[in-house]
Amino acid sequence: MSATAAPGRAGTVLADLLPASSAGRARLRDAALVAGGAVLTGLAAQLSVPVPGSPVPVTGQTFAALLVGSALGARRGVASLGLYAAAGAAGLPWFAGGASGWSMPSFGYILGMLLASGVVGFLARRGGDRTVLRTAGVMALGSAVIYAVGVPYLAWSAHLSSHQALTLGLRPYLLGDALKAALAMAALPAAWRLSRPSA
Repeated sequence: MSATAAPGRAGTVLADLLPASSAGRARLRDAALVAGGAVLTGLAAQLSVPVPGSPVPVTGQTFAALLVGSALGARRGVASLGLYAAAGAAGLPWFAGGASGWSMPSFGYILGMLLASGVVGFLARRGGDRTVLRTAGVMALGSAVIYAVGVPYLAWSAHLSSHQALTLGLRPYLLGDALKAALAMAALPAAWRLSRPSA
């Protein structure tokens, strides 16, 4: 892909619309986007509300992770969430509630976010974030990927049955996920509309 991309061209994501006049500047842009996506996810994780009886809080990080993947594309999205996960596992206190490390029961959701960022980024590069309905499907699939990793990890790490893990690690979050998806359904297609030059 060239350093600069035409707005709305097939195979582009929102981040490709940021100008870069050379391959070197494009690499610098990409590095800044990867770091910025990790920081955004870390900041969003601090919007954390405990769920009674569950070790997994409601946070903004899932929304941020899916937004980062969609806006940056699969390669940069995975790099960004990989940086977020690796730095937090190494001790940077930017997981939910200022936590860090990899031994907490909710770490599986972070791994799920990493995988989901690649999935939604792959779909966004194929136009999955350009209409409301497509964005809804992409967000739903991304959320499903997060739970597909996070819930079994929760069951394993907290010694829960499958039923308990679903009760504590999935059901309390479905309404919040629907609201986050609605935000994405408004924001991403709108960003594409704004990126098109006026006639």
